[in-house]
Amino acid sequence: MDSEVTKSGFPALVIRKDGFVPVGAFAEATAVFLRPDPQTTRSVDALLRTKNVGLVAHFYMDPEVQGVLSSCAWAHIHISDSLAMADHAIAMARAGVSAIAVLGVDFMSENVRAMLDASGFGAIPVYRLSERRIGCSLAEAAEMPAYTAYLERAASVPTSLHVIYINTSLEVKARGHAIVPTITCTSSNVVQTVLQAFAQIPNVHVWFGPDTYMGENLAKLFARLPALGDAPIAQLHAAHDHASIQRLLPRFHHFEQGACIVHHMFGASVVDRVRRYHSDAFVTAHLEVPGEMFELALEAQGRGRGVVGSTSDILNFIDKRVEEAVLESTPRRLSFVLGTEAGMITSIVRRVESALAKGPNGIDVEIVFPVAADAIATTGQADLPVVPGVAAGEGCSTAGGCATCPYMKMNSLDALEALLGRIGENGALAAHHPRAYTDQIGGRSLADLGTEPILSMRSLQQTGALPEKLVGLVLGQTGLSPAAIAAR
Repeated sequence: MDSEVTKSGFPALVIRKDGFVPVGAFAEATAVFLRPDPQTTRSVDALLRTKNVGLVAHFYMDPEVQGVLSSCAWAHIHISDSLAMADHAIAMARAGVSAIAVLGVDFMSENVRAMLDASGFGAIPVYRLSERRIGCSLAEAAEMPAYTAYLERAASVPTSLHVIYINTSLEVKARGHAIVPTITCTSSNVVQTVLQAFAQIPNVHVWFGPDTYMGENLAKLFARLPALGDAPIAQLHAAHDHASIQRLLPRFHHFEQGACIVHHMFGASVVDRVRRYHSDAFVTAHLEVPGEMFELALEAQGRGRGVVGSTSDILNFIDKRVEEAVLESTPRRLSFVLGTEAGMITSIVRRVESALAKGPNGIDVEIVFPVAADAIATTGQADLPVVPGVAAGEGCSTAGGCATCPYMKMNSLDALEALLGRIGENGALAAHHPRAYTDQIGGRSLADLGTEPILSMRSLQQTGALPEKLVGLVLGQTGLSPAAIAAR
């Protein structure tokens, strides 16, 4: 075992062409699932084929589940971030699957259900894995009275647009849209969404929520842009320059009471240890992490040694750096600090293994988990005494903790096999359906109204502009054309 990968006390996983070396109990517990039991894999694969079920799962899923799913041969399995989950569910529906299983927290199955309905696939059932509610600390922050008060404040300011993180329930999206015009965003498109709003709507105020860390990080990013000059700003958005960014700064607002319990742990003490012991590493950070980790990764990004963004951005960054090393064919070690949920490791390992297979021996890829080295839970089982994470989500802190979401881990392998075995039984799975949200606001169901902000985001992605209807709502002039709006 290489001693240098343990100098910080953080666990790590070293991936090589001929296998991998886990360092620390957390990494060892994770590595167990990277080579899943072949019989279990065949069983899950056969169930999916027999029942003709498409399956979409989030990157933060339980490593045991991800290890099995990433080893299955069934074509209709996809592991991704929350936005792509809905996209691939629609593609699977078009390909003829009979049902969709969603492995994630409840707002993810709700989004999949809403987008299938909007795409004409309302007859295809969507199933959650658990009969119990699968919550999310961040999504629940938007369900508190404080968030309603935040939106009511926004509604009192003329020309306001609510940009809500997609990691929220349909009900929150609906009730938010009823208070102030709303569009959803993801961590990968939030910068473009906000900048487009400021470019397209004169004097707009943008109210972002509920993720406080992401909001703070966006504010810091925008505040730094003017000093970079016009060329880097134009690369972010062609309609902006240093002057326009300066003008938007006082009109960008963010909610101050919402956070993901996992990303919350990447605080000052973790960053201090990364700076001290991993100064030569690439640094990756999700936009949801606290400011200290964001600053570290943004600084590294400026030197070409890091990335700040979504889960997909992090995965693609690691993939690209490894592919570059393979092309150079020079034995070396690439070290990456993983500033997001540890569940990402399965997808990272699969991508890295594929890249290393094309090159020479001697290229090592080290993934450092900036968490407590003993962030594990005991199971009481002789064959698998410990697993990654901690029981009931306890123990996460800025000093180091689980780095795994306890809500995501409600999607267990046993639950998946049980669900697949019951699909097709009449009336047996009602508790596994996403919440319907049939209550109404202004004559529209919460499900219908909550889908509209998602569709606005889809329109922005397709056309590069906010939809005319949304702009009209912001200006209080529904139905005006963009030309008429600009003329006023």
